[in-house]
Amino acid sequence: MRFVRLCCLALLAALSFTAQAKMVHRPVEWTLDGTHFKSVLVYDDASSAKRPGLVMVPNWYGITDVAIKKADMIAGKDYVILLTDMYGENVRPTPGHADQAQAATKPLYADRVMMRKRINEALTQLKAQASTAPIDLTKLAAIGFCFGGTTVLDLARSGADVAAVVSFHGGLTTDNPDLAKNIKARVLAMNGADDKGTMPDADKFMDEMRGGSADWEFLVIGNSVHCFTETEENSPGCKYDPRAAARSYRLMHDWLNAAFSGKP
Repeated sequence: MRFVRLCCLALLAALSFTAQAKMVHRPVEWTLDGTHFKSVLVYDDASSAKRPGLVMVPNWYGITDVAIKKADMIAGKDYVILLTDMYGENVRPTPGHADQAQAATKPLYADRVMMRKRINEALTQLKAQASTAPIDLTKLAAIGFCFGGTTVLDLARSGADVAAVVSFHGGLTTDNPDLAKNIKARVLAMNGADDKGTMPDADKFMDEMRGGSADWEFLVIGNSVHCFTETEENSPGCKYDPRAAARSYRLMHDWLNAAFSGKP
């Protein structure tokens, strides 16, 4: 009987710990060039073990409930993620309103220097969270989706000291192909074979990467269009594809693990 009571107490203790463990969503704010940014730090607090830190730039709708849910899924117990605001607190496109999102991204596409400055500041802010969050500062990377994919590629082009960047169905263009010579990160770009928005730039992107010395890979996923990881999208040219999404996430984990371990 005493053994049964001890087992019950142990089970209750375990359930209590599980109930307390949760995904943390902590606001992280900063001001750059007069613009105030509001981002979100995401991680599982079930363990205090240090883990890699990722800057994550969502699609052109910015920080939304859907983007936070995606950050939760990717972070799991594996990463601490800074879900990054690239627009400033006063610019919040309404999901589903592409005109608003296009207006939000237009200044950044027009001024890639500003884009690179903002994403580098986000990396600085991620590092600053290591005093209060379980971030391993020796293992830093960046991931991005659609517009966010373009942004993290520009982080790499800036010469940022990160182990890797991973772009999901991101734009491949650059304002200066010579910046590829600055890249220190391992670069993985994954795009749908039938993505009419990004694939026309594929050859130029590969030529750009060949001009540098970085370890890079450009993966084309067959039978997929733009937005293949975006669960809310279902239009002919921008459509969620669970098969492509699962494959790309698996490749992301493999790419990051190899980069963090220093293995080829």
